Amino acid sequence: MFIYVVRRGDTLFRLAQRFNVTVEQLMNANELPNPNRLVPGQALIVPSATRPYTVQPGETLAEIARRFGVTVSALAETNQIADPSAVAAGTLIAIPPRRYTVRRGDTVFAIARRFGVPVRSIMEANNLSRPEALVPGMTLVIPVVQPVIDVNGFLTVLGERGRTIIRDVGEHLTYVGPFAYRMRPDGGLETIEDLPVLEAARTENVVPMMTITNFTATEVGSQLAHTILANEGLQNTLLTNIIQIMRRKGYRGVNFDFESVLPEDRENYNLFLRRAVARLHNEGFFVSTSLAPKTRPDEPGLLYEAHDYPAHGEIVDFVVLMTYEWGYRKGPARAISPVNLMRNVLDYAVSVIPRNKLLLGISTYARDWRLPFVQGSEAETFSPQEAVRRASEVNATIQYDPVAESPFYDYWDRNGARHRVWFEDARSVMAKYQLIKDYRLRGASYWVLDFPFPQNWVVLENMFTVRKRT
Repeated sequence: MFIYVVRRGDTLFRLAQRFNVTVEQLMNANELPNPNRLVPGQALIVPSATRPYTVQPGETLAEIARRFGVTVSALAETNQIADPSAVAAGTLIAIPPRRYTVRRGDTVFAIARRFGVPVRSIMEANNLSRPEALVPGMTLVIPVVQPVIDVNGFLTVLGERGRTIIRDVGEHLTYVGPFAYRMRPDGGLETIEDLPVLEAARTENVVPMMTITNFTATEVGSQLAHTILANEGLQNTLLTNIIQIMRRKGYRGVNFDFESVLPEDRENYNLFLRRAVARLHNEGFFVSTSLAPKTRPDEPGLLYEAHDYPAHGEIVDFVVLMTYEWGYRKGPARAISPVNLMRNVLDYAVSVIPRNKLLLGISTYARDWRLPFVQGSEAETFSPQEAVRRASEVNATIQYDPVAESPFYDYWDRNGARHRVWFEDARSVMAKYQLIKDYRLRGASYWVLDFPFPQNWVVLENMFTVRKRT
């Protein structure tokens, strides 16, 4: 696949002809909300056997061609590069697939060994029904073996709607975290309607992860966290209740998402995690935590001070970096998950937490702010699909911030008020997935699965193989 940015006057029919694909393939890959009206600046996934690559400083097209085993002419043709000697650093290009012409005596098994890829991958890439189906002179696409990662998704839409969501996207997930069980001051847990989601998870071979919080949409939960973290007896009660629910419902691990913990409870939180890991590991369950996006150990603020990165990295099995919500619904308009700020968090995180314990948080939604921002106002949240539909409706041109690596657009409503919409698209999630590759992380974690984002799954599967844990 590669990504094309729509220009004024483009139509699906013309693009399909240009890229030698069908209109139906373009529509399916992008699940276009309005296929008859493309939006200038809109990112479209073009299904193909190519894969993305960002040109590094000082690299030439010839060097890139040698690295990936393709020709310079193939690179230039695929990316419509008129002058192969002038490719700027930072340019996102599509790498065409390696190809091999079958010779007499070749077998799929021998070709697979030669290129270091699984037999199954070669057969799937070339639609071979059986290994013996090779014919001398046949040209085979040699697929690239992508990194294997863990992928988690938190889900706040539960009940039957949640079941449908997991049925739709479960093939792309390692874990799912129904959100969330809120603890009570007595160590009990508030109930949630998670059974339909858990049933769908079992069907889709997705590992269910119980999520425990101390907050709600209207209450930060600092005092509740203190009540539990300052009392070993209440902690033991809480852990007993967690274990009972996990056994009864089939959860295989837990995520502790304790936010706005008082700074003085930092060591209490670490001690609680040690107790939790000791008990839960003994029962065969894994333990993870969610961490606020810090860039240094002494990051000031209630969200950050009690989150001890080195301690969590040592104690638990893996952590979720909550690298989203810079564009907060109750704050001023800005990119929700800007890549430049995510990179700053990762620079600190990988210095104190093993890389194989880090899941990068990725947002999957859009927000619409009225401008100028007024304290007390709240942005509307909806899906990336809806963001593109609205852009079409208001005749907006989608722009792309090259620093945040996020799309946005402005428009004026019927009352003459200006709005700004920040959202995610194929380009922005590709940039985030490149961080996972660059930093060699364990994987990704979505906040949240509630909103349809079909482009995300195409990009994910193009860049990685999702681990399934049986």
